[in-house]
Amino acid sequence: MINKGQPLVEVFGFSTDDFSKIAISHRDGCLCPYNNGVPKCTKDKKDSPLGVCTLNHNGVPTIICPIRFREDWRILKDATEFFFKGVKKTRALKEVRLKMKNGQSAGNIDVVLVSHDELGRVIDFGAIEIQAVYVSGNIRNPFEAYMKNPQKNYKMDWTSEAHYPRADFLSSSRKRLVPQLMYKGRILQDWKKKQAVVI
Repeated sequence: MINKGQPLVEVFGFSTDDFSKIAISHRDGCLCPYNNGVPKCTKDKKDSPLGVCTLNHNGVPTIICPIRFREDWRILKDATEFFFKGVKKTRALKEVRLKMKNGQSAGNIDVVLVSHDELGRVIDFGAIEIQAVYVSGNIRNPFEAYMKNPQKNYKMDWTSEAHYPRADFLSSSRKRLVPQLMYKGRILQDWKKKQAVVI
């Protein structure tokens, strides 16, 4: 159950009230269990990562880190079924640059999922856009307070503090995701390729 005044739900991949050996080792080592490119969390700052995966939004866990969506690679399994129903041979490519006819960049696609034959030749592909929710307010302050003493501070009530962190659905959708979908989506539509969105 989510503590009402605690803005953090998951830190370094585990619930703030999880004091199992593995949860403690992830907090102590700043480790990411969700298939980050490196073992440690790299969110915000490499040397002092902001290890918050999920925020409490009115009692609902809300993912604020795009790496969190990689748990068990479920997004790839679901996208494979959506793009190439029944196909087994696929490969995922991260951060693929998308170029327009004139050679200018149209941005990066978060993940391109490719289906291929036994010789590795591309048969088809689809694009996956991943969008975690942005945060308004200050999430680093409650994170650092929690990390000073997790066993004491997992029940902390942060609601009276200035700049209480909140999920900013408007900025992450209208200002970020929708323009990307419109811009990249037109190119993919011209190519008759499917696009999946993870939010």
